[in-house]
Amino acid sequence: MSSGQEVGEIFGDGSGPAMSLLRSPTVIIAAVGLWGMNVYLFRLFGIDYVHVLTLDLIKEKEASLRKDGENKDDDTSDLCSVGSGSIPGGPTMTNRNTKSPKKRANSPIDSNYHGNSADSEVTAGKLIIFSLSLLLLLHMSTVIWIDFIGGSAIGAIFIFYMAVIVGILLPLPSTAWIRTACMTIFHRTFELINPRCFCCGSGMPRAIPFIDVFFADACCSLSKVFFDWGMLWHLAWHYPEPVPMELHSIIIPSVAASLPYFIRARQCLVMYTIGAMKSDAKKYQHMLNAIKYSTSLWPLLVSAYQKTVTNEKEKVALEAFLIVLLAINSTYSLAWDITMDWGMMQNTCAGGSIGDAKSHSSCAHSVLRPKLRYGAPTSIGILFIDVVLRYSWVLRFWENDLFPNADTYILCTQFLEAIRRSLWNLLRVEWEHIKQSRGKEEKTAADVEMNEQKAFLAPTSRSMSPIGRKPKSFQHKQRS
Repeated sequence: MSSGQEVGEIFGDGSGPAMSLLRSPTVIIAAVGLWGMNVYLFRLFGIDYVHVLTLDLIKEKEASLRKDGENKDDDTSDLCSVGSGSIPGGPTMTNRNTKSPKKRANSPIDSNYHGNSADSEVTAGKLIIFSLSLLLLLHMSTVIWIDFIGGSAIGAIFIFYMAVIVGILLPLPSTAWIRTACMTIFHRTFELINPRCFCCGSGMPRAIPFIDVFFADACCSLSKVFFDWGMLWHLAWHYPEPVPMELHSIIIPSVAASLPYFIRARQCLVMYTIGAMKSDAKKYQHMLNAIKYSTSLWPLLVSAYQKTVTNEKEKVALEAFLIVLLAINSTYSLAWDITMDWGMMQNTCAGGSIGDAKSHSSCAHSVLRPKLRYGAPTSIGILFIDVVLRYSWVLRFWENDLFPNADTYILCTQFLEAIRRSLWNLLRVEWEHIKQSRGKEEKTAADVEMNEQKAFLAPTSRSMSPIGRKPKSFQHKQRS
């Protein structure tokens, strides 16, 4: 979140500054390719990320079926993504490993795209090839539209987006997984804005599933992309005139960039409400998390407002205030990453049982957590890189020396944030996988203990039961 909260140039030529307009599609393409890296590493280390992302949805559906007394397959399920998984900022993957007692529910997508065929399966190779294809298409559309046709940058961007939409809608078997991914993303996006609070209904609010938390966090890293889309709207509205250098000109881009943080904070408040209704002792953690996302909004808004200021003295004051806000947000977010999102530096038994903790003698396992699926060196490396990239905004102090203009600096910080998010994904999904496995082990142990108690009590109850014990005279007659 921290490195992508500053904004580039907003005002200028009515045709649109090329660097500003090319940022959004370039960062999205990078996010798709980096998710391909995540998929590869998840499979390499044996983490069923689809199951991790969709387990809450499966449990929610099973609880709904038990509540309604349904014991048959439900073909009208709203779990559009249970079979495919949600990819934040990118495509999805068909779930071949997740086992559910119910039949996979249909989605709004045609059933041909829900199968387990090679065309529908998402792999790291497909994601990387898709991202490279998008990058090539972006380059070709800008070169042809600007250099050969003599059009503007804003026209080249619209041509690129139209070409991508047409390519996805073509009913080709090789792009079926992309259409499935897009429908899944649309469905999860609807769930992000779907009211779950008690004011919109009676009873307990619906808990936020992990897949929506994961997706919303990814959108927070892409908040600058939403800002650029809002700016693109302004440029198109005022075309061919430049965007007026006034306060109202930053409202739409700023609101668009703030939406992910508002959504994520609302999710935290919903979970806090559920915790309060259940008298959960740890409900305060959701409130602290909501405060963390609120600290992400102010740097974004101040940075956008700074572009409208012409007084140099006021600009200097806003710059100092912005640095303080960025420092607070980066430190708060980094601490939350390590302790809450990754489950590290809490206690020696955070990732497993006491026996597991004793079996690890390395300092890394003791300080971080006993279970490190990627190994201690890799986990420490990810932790170190996350620390550095959380404070990538300090490059602003050398902006004039390292970058030709402000937009190049913003593009660099957006790339760094995309890289940081992809590394964050690895440890976040790993920690969620550990928590889910631990919960399953605890449930299994409880079931075993209950069965042992039943087995211990059952013979005594049968021997004392007048129905289960036959009279001696009756047994004598049977033998004779």
